[in-house]
Amino acid sequence: MHSSNEPKPPVPAIEDYALIGDHQTAALIGRDGSIDWLCLPRFDSAACFAKLLGDEENGHWRLAPKGAGACTRRAYRPDSLVLDSEWETPEGTVRVTDLMPQRDRSPDVVRVVEGLEGRVTMHSALRLRFDYGSIVPWMRKSDGHRVAVAGPDSVWLRSEPKVRTWGRDYSTHSEFTVAEGEKVAFVMTWHPSHEPRPPLIDPHEALASSVDDWRAWASRCRYQGPHRDAVVRSLITLKALTYAPTGGIVAAPTTSLPEEIGGVRNWDYRYCWLRDSTLTLGALLACGYQEEAEAWRDWLLRAAAGDPADLQIMYGLAGERRIPEYEVPWLPGFQGSFPVRIGNDAVRQLQLDVYGEVIDSLALALRAGLPTKPHMWSLRLALMEFLRSNWRKPDEGLWEVRGPRRHFVHSKIMAWVAADRTVRALEENPGLSGDPDHWRAMRDEVHHEVCERGYDPERNTFTQFYGSRELDASLLLIPRTGFLPPDDPRVTGTIDAIRDELAHDGFLRRYSSDQTVVDGLPGHEGAFLVCSFWLADALHLTGRTKEARELFERLLALCNDVGLLSEEYDPVACRQLGNFPQAFSHIGLVGTALTLFGEEGAG
Repeated sequence: MHSSNEPKPPVPAIEDYALIGDHQTAALIGRDGSIDWLCLPRFDSAACFAKLLGDEENGHWRLAPKGAGACTRRAYRPDSLVLDSEWETPEGTVRVTDLMPQRDRSPDVVRVVEGLEGRVTMHSALRLRFDYGSIVPWMRKSDGHRVAVAGPDSVWLRSEPKVRTWGRDYSTHSEFTVAEGEKVAFVMTWHPSHEPRPPLIDPHEALASSVDDWRAWASRCRYQGPHRDAVVRSLITLKALTYAPTGGIVAAPTTSLPEEIGGVRNWDYRYCWLRDSTLTLGALLACGYQEEAEAWRDWLLRAAAGDPADLQIMYGLAGERRIPEYEVPWLPGFQGSFPVRIGNDAVRQLQLDVYGEVIDSLALALRAGLPTKPHMWSLRLALMEFLRSNWRKPDEGLWEVRGPRRHFVHSKIMAWVAADRTVRALEENPGLSGDPDHWRAMRDEVHHEVCERGYDPERNTFTQFYGSRELDASLLLIPRTGFLPPDDPRVTGTIDAIRDELAHDGFLRRYSSDQTVVDGLPGHEGAFLVCSFWLADALHLTGRTKEARELFERLLALCNDVGLLSEEYDPVACRQLGNFPQAFSHIGLVGTALTLFGEEGAG
């Protein structure tokens, strides 16, 4: 806790954080050396550090020079998820290296302090608060460790070499001095409280092997074009958001980072969305990550298995279906953005576009040569039969609006995609069961209806839903899906209308500024980053490559100092908004790089 004469540190912005992770969970570390968010043992577990959504009393671990503020500089080690933060102080210079090694059994956080110049006094303050900052654990000493226990959770902390440690204000403190060339390593390990002490890891070996493992993984990237560093950083981020045991990819490692500071648009993104599947699969395959693409495809198959009527828009890390939403009243939210939500009620929504996205993903996997799985075709046909009977219904659309169901045009277009990919598969593989004429008729019917009811001839643009004058950035995907060719006047008219009406300082909102009409929520949100990447793609596909590349450069400039993007951006306050880092934004970055520089970037 801060004494009355010690100034409180400035409140971090979302973009002040960096990510470390072990392919099963992830932590956010601020520029001040504080780990402010960590859920153990999985992405969707309760947080033991929740300062991100509250204050220091809700849990954090700060390791920095005594009395220092933000670090002087920080960077990931090239092609890795190992973070170096350096402080230049009047006494000398010191580096803290943070990582989470790929786990054998228990999750570890490793923090290595190294003296670079002079002699620097360091201070560590570890404040564990289990269950999203609400439970103070019992602390004891055991076998050279500080051990924190509460209910099912236990955390073990040790240092090499041992440093003096004491308890104060229900926190664990350490203070020590490092000279040039000296190192002190901390290891924090979580494990179930009913089990014996977890096996010890060597922090220095863990650091060396983590760097080697990440660099070996990054070296597989086939993309060799412009901005390769940004592409590789995005791919590393996607890998870090992958839950290794199942292959599922979470949308973000955080919950309730706001789409509007002080607003209520705060959602839990620690789950796997089907709508991201096609774009994720395409990016992984194009960059040479077939193993990850296959794991994601297999996760998708398991999640989608069952009655097609029960297909959900999102699932848990292993394909869990129940993700009940509730509020956590003791956390005030990021900069007062309340409520903090755990779980996501959108899981119960009808979003017809996910059927198209799943079928498109499975078609893409087949074309890319991923090995087929038993029952994959019969699952596709079952999904198609459901869609054939239900595509005419209104739904909540891909943005998960909490307003009334409508006939969203993007949902109908994705129903067309599903029928189109099924027709193509039957034409290319006559041995497959099914009648292509059956699905061709559905494809033609959907196409005719969308062009009749979802298009505004007066303004030469497709609209968000039938009969509306609103626009929607998802319509930029029309040329990519093949629904209409890029040179169709209705496509170029839609792109121009969206750029005119949804742009804010050149970046796109998802839909119109009068959002409450559509989504039933008060307040507003920032520019949605993946939509701006879609605009760059659409501009390129319609022959405006120079404009597309200029927009891509502007989007790259929004990445924080370590190359990470959140969900949204506020062009007025010039800050990132929403959950962070966001898989969809990084998928957009990779996809646009491939679109713009595919030929010169092919490895």
